[in-house]
Parts: sequence; structure tokens; C-alpha cells
Amino acid sequence: MIKRLHVATRYSEAAIHNGVVYLAGQVPNDVTQDIEGQTAEVLTMIDDLLAQAGSSKDHLLTVTIYLTNMADYAGMNKVWDGWLNQGFAPPRACVQTSLANPLWKVEIVVVAAQLR
Repeated sequence: MIKRLHVATRYSEAAIHNGVVYLAGQVPNDVTQDIEGQTAEVLTMIDDLLAQAGSSKDHLLTVTIYLTNMADYAGMNKVWDGWLNQGFAPPRACVQTSLANPLWKVEIVVVAAQLR
């Protein structure tokens, strides 16, 4: 059985199957912020969705981070490093790409295990 959270016409914010939580790419709502602000907002959104799905950042299985400019890598990592709990760093990829909204600086996709 697949459970979906916040289903819209084109996508769901999350899908849960066999104890694994798959989040849609999370992007900032406030595009006036710098990379640190946008990253912090996205990570808060991820925390909220994972909690709704019965998981947490300590149960991340894999993360993909999309940046529109690799010059923002250090600023994103500053926020990321402060967000992670020590000893729970997941496998992660970070790539530069264009995003659907040119004002987004970051998009983050995570997969996590559900808490048991």
C-alpha cells in the first residue's frame, strides 16, 4: 500500500511505501532570501513533512541537493551542517542545475526511513 501526503494535481509532497518516505523536491517560498535563508526554509519544510510521515532527519537514507550556482555551496553547507545531528549524515549528492523558478537558489530531495 502507498500512502501519499498533500496530493495535488501533478504531484504529492510525500509518498510512503514499505517503511520508506519519499519527499518531492522542496523549494523555498520566500525567494527574497539568500542561499542560507532559502536553505533554512527548505530544511524546515523537510522537517515538517518528515514528521507528518512518521520520520525525521535522523532517518535520512539519501539526499540530493540542487543548487543554481555552486558559488552558494559553502553557504548552503553552513546551514546544512547546523541542521544535521552529529553522527546522522546521510549519503548525499549536490549538483548545479537550472530550477523551474529562476529565483530559487536550492531544491532538496530526500528519502528517509519511517520510525518504527
